[in-house]
Amino acid sequence: MGPDGATFAKLLTGLPLATYRAGETVLHAGSKTGRLLVLKKGAVVILRDSIEIASVAQPGAVFGELSALLDEPHTADVRTTEESEFHVADAAVARQDPSALLYIATTLARRLVEANKGLVELKKQLQAGQSPGILGKMLQKIEEIYLVGGTSYEI
Repeated sequence: MGPDGATFAKLLTGLPLATYRAGETVLHAGSKTGRLLVLKKGAVVILRDSIEIASVAQPGAVFGELSALLDEPHTADVRTTEESEFHVADAAVARQDPSALLYIATTLARRLVEANKGLVELKKQLQAGQSPGILGKMLQKIEEIYLVGGTSYEI
């Protein structure tokens, strides 16, 4: 964990916690909650148009960051698959706190790097005439990276 993560982790200790039972939706696509959620423990699935695009169980995973940064509605549903606990930050505070912004920016940058790698690989496969099934899997992986961030959730 870099210095941005250590500072952000310290910030989390002062935030309120919210606990959700298995099967509860903690963020609804199209809604504006004004909240940023950071997974403390548990597991969730990310759904877009009722299609599961990712599952996340890594402590430190951030949800609602695009909505918080852009002041726009959430782009996907986040639903718990087991009892889960989240640190809850006000989106306005997240936009104003330098350590929160740096952590979120770093997370988003990692997603972009991984998504770009996936896009390049997809283009290579298209040029090589790969089967549509393989291409569909690659597109799904890119969508997961853009919406959830692949495997870079470390606090």
